[in-house]
Amino acid sequence: MDYGPAPESTKEAQAWLDQHERRFGLFIDNAWLEPADTFATTNPADGKELAQVSQASGADVDRAVEAARRAQPGWVALGGHGRARVMYALARLLQKHARLFAVIETLDNGKTIRETRDADLPLASRHFYHHAGWAQLQSEEFADYRAVGVVGQIVPWNFPLLMLAWKIAPALAAGNTVVFKPAEFTSLSALLFAEICQQAGVPAGVVNIVTGDGRVGEAIVNHAGIDKIAFTGSTEVGRIIRKATAGSGKKLSLELGGKSPFIVFEDADLDAAVEGLVDSIWFNQGQVCCAGSRLLVQESIEERFLAKLRARMDKLRLGSPIEKSVDIGALVDPIQRQRIEGLVEAARAEGCTIYQSVCELPATGSWFPPTLITGASTSAGIAQTEIFGPVLVAMSFRTPVEAVQLANNTVYGLAACVWSESISLALDVAPQIKAGVVWINTANQFDAACGFGGYRESGFGREGGKEGMYEYMTALSEDARPAVPLVESKGKAKPAEAPGPFAIDRTAKMYIGGKQARPDGAYTRAITGANGAFVGDVGEGGRKDIRNAVEAAHKASGWAKATSHNRAQVLYYIAENLAIRADEFAARIAAMTGAKNPEKEVQASIERLFYYAAWADKYDGLAHQPPMHGITVALNEPVGVIGIICPNESPLLGFISLVAPALALGNRVIAVPSEAYPLAATDLYQVLDTSDLPGGALNIITGSANELAKTLASHSDVDAVWRHDGSAEGCAEVERLSAESLKRTWVGGGKGRDWYDTKQAGGRAVLAHASQVKNVWIPYGV
Repeated sequence: MDYGPAPESTKEAQAWLDQHERRFGLFIDNAWLEPADTFATTNPADGKELAQVSQASGADVDRAVEAARRAQPGWVALGGHGRARVMYALARLLQKHARLFAVIETLDNGKTIRETRDADLPLASRHFYHHAGWAQLQSEEFADYRAVGVVGQIVPWNFPLLMLAWKIAPALAAGNTVVFKPAEFTSLSALLFAEICQQAGVPAGVVNIVTGDGRVGEAIVNHAGIDKIAFTGSTEVGRIIRKATAGSGKKLSLELGGKSPFIVFEDADLDAAVEGLVDSIWFNQGQVCCAGSRLLVQESIEERFLAKLRARMDKLRLGSPIEKSVDIGALVDPIQRQRIEGLVEAARAEGCTIYQSVCELPATGSWFPPTLITGASTSAGIAQTEIFGPVLVAMSFRTPVEAVQLANNTVYGLAACVWSESISLALDVAPQIKAGVVWINTANQFDAACGFGGYRESGFGREGGKEGMYEYMTALSEDARPAVPLVESKGKAKPAEAPGPFAIDRTAKMYIGGKQARPDGAYTRAITGANGAFVGDVGEGGRKDIRNAVEAAHKASGWAKATSHNRAQVLYYIAENLAIRADEFAARIAAMTGAKNPEKEVQASIERLFYYAAWADKYDGLAHQPPMHGITVALNEPVGVIGIICPNESPLLGFISLVAPALALGNRVIAVPSEAYPLAATDLYQVLDTSDLPGGALNIITGSANELAKTLASHSDVDAVWRHDGSAEGCAEVERLSAESLKRTWVGGGKGRDWYDTKQAGGRAVLAHASQVKNVWIPYGV
């Protein structure tokens, strides 16, 4: 039986467009500006113009930022309950006008009405409901945080309204004001949202919508009056934004591209997996950053599964997205279609087999049939490049170990699917996949209570859940940091007395892989004390020393798999052994820095080790209960290999305060101790050797902070770099260099930090930098 025509009415949407004479201005300070310079937005399904949308100028962005800045104190002063009431009103209005929003979105984007009506709109309103709750609870749950300020938000064209909700809802809940830029191709639903902001009583200046091309986004990114940038889009643009914001002090979150694996084991429910795969790769025409575009199927069932998949592909209906019975809509723009065609033809030229579903493409508009590619090598362009279209690349594996290796054979790390009837197998594989979201026996599940975001070149930061709220807040302890690094008052250093341990002229080596090692370059630097006297030599570390340390750190991957109890014990042992030698360390600190009370720093270091040992088995994840038959487990995972540039002030305490939290959560560390006073850290070698710390978990390289920081930030196998030595330009350089591999950074800028203050050098704010959240979706039953 054939499907009959079932088009959704566009009458109300067309009337809304006509009401605005199909010309839209910018929405700034709760008012509509008269359209000036405009461009056309078209219906991808037929290429017809829908309306003219304004091209914002730099002056318009200035005006929007000024409005947001003026409005922000009042929005905060409204209080959590006041903000919650406004956000509740927005959620209700989204529901009230859901059908209008859905049709506008389909006309403007090309995705099917079933998707906008049944997926995008319910989830968009859910985000405002959920975050209205966070606004209400903010004073209780986030008492030690404040709003960031003015937030610039830039979203792509694949989920125009849903991305708006993901970003604006948490920003408003936290007390921020917003300058929001929708995608050039798909601005209409954001402009309709501006109207309901007026209806909901959103105060003037709290939400500002500026439309236009990439020049508008660039103006937002570079604007000095914006405190945070939240961007969703391509990895290439993400790199540009990371470089542009380096050293600016702006908070940054990036949700970027993906090449997500869809793993099917031989014991999976194959029919259910096929349906999951359809939802994963052909939902929204494959224009989804987390689309399951890499099918990894166990060799024993490969042919059977692919046969089922081809049969299902041939039943997918492609056509007018406004038809309720259509599965595949139009691509957003002819440029996107041409890009996809080029990638598929390149795969054909490389000898891959191309299978496309049997369907007739409409004569006008941007269309591409569901496509399956087999025979590609793991290094082929089609297997590594984000296609962002309805194209699936399939390959096989034999064992779970091989499946994980193939899944992680990508620069991305956004999402993954695991299909198996063995929950033991699925839950064993899921944590091994380097991705921010893993769905078990389901696909493309999202909820406002569950964080979403990636690892590696898929970006950093999370949207949704409590972790998403933190992205839009700043710890109050950051406001208390001194403007410059603290310099302790110094007394006259006492000369070392022979035959004391520090009277001997010696050179401290590097500490790599659990062993002392001479610097590769064979150069050393002299360290002098507060009175100018020579106190020792240290190695001059270089690029090869960092390389060796990175290799040692990766070989120590067992530290990440150790139990949190075991990691806590090791930190306690380090503290115990440091306490035994407290007098020696105090004498060393006094000789180097001239500190009047070096015993205080040693005791604080011991306490800080105890502090993070205590946190090691208490920084738990969460179990969410989204609106599905199952749970979502949010796991706090280690970041990986972290390079840390330690401060000159409080050289022992600063070193311990940064290294200990990273180790506590299972990271492996390459630490560059205080450039001026490195012996406080090199004296730890024997302490570490007697404390059961595995070789490679902590590596110590002495030398120039600037040169070593550059090497760490540029190294593709280093997952994060922290720099807290007070060098503003050095911190900016770390952020710029990190853009190539999009590693995470935590820098102190030119400001100092009171390392004795636990609020500035401890707590969840620090632990968050040492971890990344993975959400594993686990449905119950079938």
